[in-house]
Amino acid sequence: MNNEPMNNDENPRSEKPEGGASAVPDAPVPPPPAQETTGRQRLKAGLWPPRLSRAQLIVAVLLFGLGLGLAIQVRSTSDDSALRGARQEDLVRILDEVDDRTQRLEDEKQRLDDQRTELENSSDQAEEARKQTLEKERQLGILAGTVAAQGPGITLTITDPARAVAPDMLLDALQELRAAGAESIEVNGVRVVANTYFSGSAGDVQVDGKKIEAPYEFTVIGKPQDLEPALNIPGGVVQTLEKEQATVLVERSDDIVVDALRPAQRPDYARSSSP
Repeated sequence: MNNEPMNNDENPRSEKPEGGASAVPDAPVPPPPAQETTGRQRLKAGLWPPRLSRAQLIVAVLLFGLGLGLAIQVRSTSDDSALRGARQEDLVRILDEVDDRTQRLEDEKQRLDDQRTELENSSDQAEEARKQTLEKERQLGILAGTVAAQGPGITLTITDPARAVAPDMLLDALQELRAAGAESIEVNGVRVVANTYFSGSAGDVQVDGKKIEAPYEFTVIGKPQDLEPALNIPGGVVQTLEKEQATVLVERSDDIVVDALRPAQRPDYARSSSP
């Protein structure tokens, strides 16, 4: 065996520190601990941002509605309790105030109803007046020849091959038709009005200064049952024209149109006396 002592350099652990204490090997240094999270931070992280599910939102809305209903019920109960605790004189006064308020509301409702009825009546009256005005204007326009007319009547056609029909004969026919109730008349495209006149001579007839030629055609609106017999009376228009070798044809119709128009004339001096 080799009894030579070991070299201290080869076995460092055999060395002892001064003072006779054994040397402790160096332990590994641990890493620094992570920063701990406080309870407040965890609470804040759990509450914000809010993460609500659909079920939680519905529950929240229901709880809010329940709380609002309870609050209203408590308030109503408090009001009822106040009324139950009020004196009789106070209750009578409150009841009188409620009655007065109700009466005022009823009076206001009646006043508004009366105003509405008045406005409706005024509107109806104005509409009726407008309709009457338009109808009157139409009637006056027919008489003045400024509006076309349509209705039952007759057509009187006079042929004059001998050129013997004089203007006064045509005027007699016109007067006879007017006397029988003719309301609108047109002769060869000329509208007959109140001051219409015939002039000229046989074979050269003029109506209101406008020359017309045979056959002379009267388009008449009126009651046919009255107009035709008026022309055919003995010694009347038809017999007088036939003596002059003229031919007279009268035709009834349920739809006669008189559409020859006269221009509306504005008076130079006359003014309406109505305000």
